[in-house]
Amino acid sequence: NRAHYILAELEEHFDVQIITQNVDNLHERAGSSNILHLHGQLFQSRSTVDPNLIYDMDHWELKLGDKCEKGSQLRPNIVWFGEMVPAMEDAAKITQQADIFLVVGTSLVVYPAAGLVDVAPHGTPRFIVDPNKPPVSRYDNLTFIEEKATIGMERLVNEHLNKLM
Repeated sequence: NRAHYILAELEEHFDVQIITQNVDNLHERAGSSNILHLHGQLFQSRSTVDPNLIYDMDHWELKLGDKCEKGSQLRPNIVWFGEMVPAMEDAAKITQQADIFLVVGTSLVVYPAAGLVDVAPHGTPRFIVDPNKPPVSRYDNLTFIEEKATIGMERLVNEHLNKLM
């Protein structure tokens, strides 16, 4: 949607690092280049014995018998409920270096990702774009934009980020 394209366009003016919980490829399709998929990617498979063996999928379905080079069954390259989120350490490192921290379209109740808002450096402007105001209010430099992502991202750029471009 338009919000994905706006994030990609912001790369012309900022060092944009996207950390997403989504397993789709919509950020890539919109043109963003620095994307960390916390919960993996639906269009990839990985080995069940070596999580470092990741394969792009050229079809939508994995079948019993689809194996990696080590002979183990392939599985979707996504984090299932109850599994650790292996990219959290990388996400925290990115967040600790943020000059601006933006959250788009999430309730901020799914952890550990929801905790990233606490990892941004003290004094970092934080923006939350979501039609339902999440229960976060402990920051002096927090701005809520209570809109859907498409409208909210337009407002964010027009009312806040255009000054910095």
